[in-house]
Amino acid sequence: MTPVDIEKENKELARQYKELLRISYRTLSDDDKKLIRQAFDVAVDAHKDQRRKSGEAYIFHPLAVARIVASEIGMDATSIAAALLHDVVEDTIYTLEDLEERFGPTVARIVDGLTKISNLKKHRDVSLQAENFRKMLLTINDDVRVIIIKIADRLHNMQTMDSMRPDKQIKIASETLYIYAPLAHRIGLYNIKTELEDLGLKYTEPEVFKDISRKMKETKEQQDQYIEEFTQAVQNSLDKEILDYEIKGRPKSIYSIRRKMLKQNIPFDEVYDKFAIRIIYKATPESEKFLAWKIYSIVTDHFRPNPTRLRDWISSPKSTGYEALHITVMGLKGRWVEVQIRSERMNEIAEKGYAAHYKYKQGSSNENEEDKTLDEWLNRLQDALENNETNAVEFVEQFKLNLYNKEIFVFTPQGDLKSLPKAATPLDFAFSIHTEIGMHTRGARVNGKLVPLSHELKSGDQVEIITSEHAKPNNNWLDYATTARARSKIKSSLKDEKKTIAEDGKVILTRKLRSQKITLDENIINEMVIYFKLKTSLDLFYRVGIGTIDNKMIKEYAASRSSAIVSFFKNKIRKAPVAEHVDKDEITDKYDLLVFGRDEQKLDYTLAACCNPIPGDKVFGFTTVSDGIKVHKQNCPNSISLQSNYAYRIIPAKWIDSSAQEFRADLELTGIDTLGLVNHVTREISEHMHVNMRGLNFTTNDGVFKGNITVIVQNKKHLHRLIENLKKINGIDKVIRL
Repeated sequence: MTPVDIEKENKELARQYKELLRISYRTLSDDDKKLIRQAFDVAVDAHKDQRRKSGEAYIFHPLAVARIVASEIGMDATSIAAALLHDVVEDTIYTLEDLEERFGPTVARIVDGLTKISNLKKHRDVSLQAENFRKMLLTINDDVRVIIIKIADRLHNMQTMDSMRPDKQIKIASETLYIYAPLAHRIGLYNIKTELEDLGLKYTEPEVFKDISRKMKETKEQQDQYIEEFTQAVQNSLDKEILDYEIKGRPKSIYSIRRKMLKQNIPFDEVYDKFAIRIIYKATPESEKFLAWKIYSIVTDHFRPNPTRLRDWISSPKSTGYEALHITVMGLKGRWVEVQIRSERMNEIAEKGYAAHYKYKQGSSNENEEDKTLDEWLNRLQDALENNETNAVEFVEQFKLNLYNKEIFVFTPQGDLKSLPKAATPLDFAFSIHTEIGMHTRGARVNGKLVPLSHELKSGDQVEIITSEHAKPNNNWLDYATTARARSKIKSSLKDEKKTIAEDGKVILTRKLRSQKITLDENIINEMVIYFKLKTSLDLFYRVGIGTIDNKMIKEYAASRSSAIVSFFKNKIRKAPVAEHVDKDEITDKYDLLVFGRDEQKLDYTLAACCNPIPGDKVFGFTTVSDGIKVHKQNCPNSISLQSNYAYRIIPAKWIDSSAQEFRADLELTGIDTLGLVNHVTREISEHMHVNMRGLNFTTNDGVFKGNITVIVQNKKHLHRLIENLKKINGIDKVIRL
């Protein structure tokens, strides 16, 4: 580079640095400015020989990230300094110790967190990538500012990706849509979330992005005119109340228009709410709420509101801190339009999230105040981070569940308000109150009526949980629970129960093998795991415990083992195969059976060629006109079209582990009617055999007793034992399986 170019670059650098201080959302003290200046000098020195792919001096990147952190997110001087230094330890001769010495432990800790994230291996493998995300998300525990600066870093990278290879662009954009945009949404950085989503779409679906952008520009004039007409309609009434306000139009993001087009299967022209109208008013803290409802009243005097579309985030703010009043009204030209009513304070919180919360906090303005607000957010996410037992892909999926969900508000029996994700069930509510309540849930009342545990809660419901000491989670609960907290606790409980069964199974297996003159040791366990096509030793013990590997099967294994020819081949010609995961401390599912509907029926089906589902995938069944049931993946390209246009033909379906499946059996009992007979029968089934009853019907006719019972058993052996025990009851003559 020529001296002229270098001088030009230095001038631009100085200009941007001054701009950074000027645009900072916080009021910076002299000490703050000193800290930022020191960080800037170290960053300039550290990156002096580095250039980005575009040819620009590397220092412009940390400076741009610091600007986003300072103005768009509105973080403090510590965060600005850490943003300037975020690549220093990773790329240059400076060490973490150097930074700690110069800037103190907080800045060093944040930079260390950012360095750990950057050093995660870049790998195409989904599970490894998910593992990287897990590590990144766990840094939230260290300091939430790590994630905030990482989001700013990702935003700047997305803004400057043009000079990258197309395959890298797609990879980075997909990652952004998968985890960074939902994270920004959860922290309340709505502006950044929108920009990340739009940029993500720009690189993953460039043609779609260009097409929608072009159409948005073409319709901008009409939208501006519409907003102008709307403003004129309500202006006089608002002015009469001597309100200080501003009316703006906010176009919907390209990404959200695309999502709506896909979800509703409609073209661009049929998306009616391409923009919202925002009324932002000045108010004192005391008059803020009152004025919001006054403006609501004025708008609804002029335009008819849609009563089902009122969203009051003022009385019950979202857990991200978002406050506003949203109403959908029938506007001019017979079009529905969303009107968002916010005070200036609410508007800043919507744009800056917790930084604005901090600014409006009364009293002290130190870091602890901000940390306190951030802690509230951290506590909400802690549940997803707590349970490290799940695999990485599941962990990230669960974490994402907690990020993008819309909220509903429900009441406890005492009238306290609880925030839950949309589509939450009474089971989610129970676990949100306390793990112990969740674990012992027996039933639920919503608005005074008994409801199934799968019942979908709605805003305003009053929920009461009925508990019992003897109630405990079962596999079906995973179909009813939607929140990460509830699901992780249920999985954990089921895992513990399976391990207890496996311990009993090991004792049973040892005894049964001893009768076959075989001692259970590592080699035998390995052989049996391979023989029964399992993965781990716990799989083997668990299946012996529940009886799916029975006496007959164990005898067959012993016979195959003692066959002289087999032994000869095993010992002389090849080494015995080794089960790869035999010592793993887990009970795995062999997803090998597809069942349909609530009753988990086995039906004939074919797998759809468009998405080729494999065992374990999330799937649904679609009843075709001539080819019977076709099974599609939930994320199949045709899924949206089928689910929206032919909802009545969709059958719920899922893969299950046939060796651990529960079966339904119908029994018919006949005998002589005696006092207390029904009591004896039900006690034997429920208390002694611990079998679930799904239906029962008893009749007596002139002293003859007849009963029909539907039971859920784990296998044939379990059912046989139940039948034998029922026959022993005094008065029962016959028990037959229908």
